[in-house]
Amino acid sequence: MELSAALEEIEKAENLEALQGVKVRYLGRNGLLTQAMKTLGQLPLEERRERGRVLNEWKGTIEKALEEREAALRARALEERLSRESVDVTLPGYAFPSGGLHLTSLILGELLRIFRRLGFSVVEGPEVESEYFNFDALNMPEWHPARDMQDTFWVEFRGPTPFTIQGPFGESVNHRGGAVLRTHTSGMQIRYMIAHTPPFRIVVPGRVFRYEETDASHEAMFHQLEGLVVGQGITMADLKGAIEELARGLFGKEGKARFQPTFFPFVEPGVQFAMWWPERGKWLELGGAGMVHPYLFRAVDDYREERGLPRVYEGMTGWAFGMGVERLAILRYGIPDIRYFYQNRLSFLRQFRG
Repeated sequence: MELSAALEEIEKAENLEALQGVKVRYLGRNGLLTQAMKTLGQLPLEERRERGRVLNEWKGTIEKALEEREAALRARALEERLSRESVDVTLPGYAFPSGGLHLTSLILGELLRIFRRLGFSVVEGPEVESEYFNFDALNMPEWHPARDMQDTFWVEFRGPTPFTIQGPFGESVNHRGGAVLRTHTSGMQIRYMIAHTPPFRIVVPGRVFRYEETDASHEAMFHQLEGLVVGQGITMADLKGAIEELARGLFGKEGKARFQPTFFPFVEPGVQFAMWWPERGKWLELGGAGMVHPYLFRAVDDYREERGLPRVYEGMTGWAFGMGVERLAILRYGIPDIRYFYQNRLSFLRQFRG
């Protein structure tokens, strides 16, 4: 064999498959160079040494040439592939439609940011609730109008697996009455107080459900935001201050709040609160509030005592409020019909997309 012939074949290889054939022809088990090296033992000693040195040099030269040619062929193949599969980035791209937050989520997010700045924690609760937490523990006895079938979705569970409504510690509370779709977020007041010891301040966002006819101002499903503060020496002044801060957070430094007396079974005294909207020069009635009724504290301590926990709410005071999230959006943006929120009318929703 001749070295020049091997190098010429390597250079003429047009692809990796052809190059592999050249490699096998010269360096394979039965290759020309391999066979030549096997004959060294038949030569005289001096000739064997010289011939061995030459063959080793040829082997090194051929291996180097093979590596260089392989690298060149791989680079050329990559370049051809990139050229073949290239994308013309000068063409205009297709603008995919982007989504956004629902108006209700935007308003709720704004409210939560305000209360987080005031040091409140955000907690959530179950939408399928026990009659005990939704009514009984909130000082609403069986004869209360809110417990009438016209106001409440009562839930009946059927199937091979029994459904269990769990209490604050994971215990079953099915024995404490029926199950309902919660009519307000106030049930979380009881759940949170049972599982925690004061002082604390929380807000509870979530969906609530009312069994009533839908019209421009009523819907069977809507959102509420509940607030609860409990501790030593909490007063109505603290409640007024928090609602004033909420008003300023929503409507700027000119925002303010006013209270009007009213009745709710789970607060005493109770008030309706309205906020001043400087831009429109009007009061907006947004929700109800008041001092936590002593009955709630007793109900919580009784529940804790049943489970061997200490009574911790004697001597405590606190305040609570509740407001409709959609109602705030309706008043702020002049939306004429609450049903617009959940009819999936894109022409309406896109006006407020976040």
